[in-house]
Amino acid sequence: MTTPSRHSRLTFHGPLSEARADQLVTRLAANTPTTVVDIGCGWGELMLRILAATPDATGTGIDINADDLARARKAAEARGLTARVRFLEESATGTPHGPADLVLCVGASQALGGTLPEALGELRRLVSEDGRVLLGEGFWQRPPTPAELARMWPDAKADDHPDLATLVGLAVDAGFRPEWTQTASLDEWEEFESAYLADTEVWLARHPGHPLAAETRERADRHRAAWLTYRGVLGLAYLTLVPVAAEGPG
Repeated sequence: MTTPSRHSRLTFHGPLSEARADQLVTRLAANTPTTVVDIGCGWGELMLRILAATPDATGTGIDINADDLARARKAAEARGLTARVRFLEESATGTPHGPADLVLCVGASQALGGTLPEALGELRRLVSEDGRVLLGEGFWQRPPTPAELARMWPDAKADDHPDLATLVGLAVDAGFRPEWTQTASLDEWEEFESAYLADTEVWLARHPGHPLAAETRERADRHRAAWLTYRGVLGLAYLTLVPVAAEGPG
């Protein structure tokens, strides 16, 4: 029985363009990390690109989604990186896989604690003293209205995200300095969200009478309504964070 493909048009599971990915890989690889940990790695695409650019580095991806990890392992094998990377199906809460020279946490801070300050504290624990953290984190570009919140994800609340200044301030409070601050563009959001649903939308157009069509249509319509509501309201920041050195004599 034919069912819709999932995510075949996505390279990254988030609003990240090829151009921005190239910039991030170049910048992070320039620090010549030898160990990389990817929290909530999903398909591991960004980590695999960093490993390809740093031949002496090894990587550890952590996620609880077995299907995503299977895709990541297949990608690693196709690029000849299997010997330098491992993908672990486990929780990142309290993970012992650190400290690392580079810690990636893109759209996955919830895996490290119930609050953003808790997650940032964990990231500070997981990064080596001369390392870097790449944090991809949501923020409100403007305060959402009650009507907008009602059309977003279930139980969406105004305090689900901070604004950008507060987000960066929380990182500083956790013991980091922001080396680089970037935010996803509207084009990146539209590319991501359109590609996220594209396979499903084409399948629905071609199989309107399929037994799964009603359920699939309702799910797709709900997701589209949500993202068209948070379009221009919800942002995603890419923060390259440097841990502040512990103070010593002199």
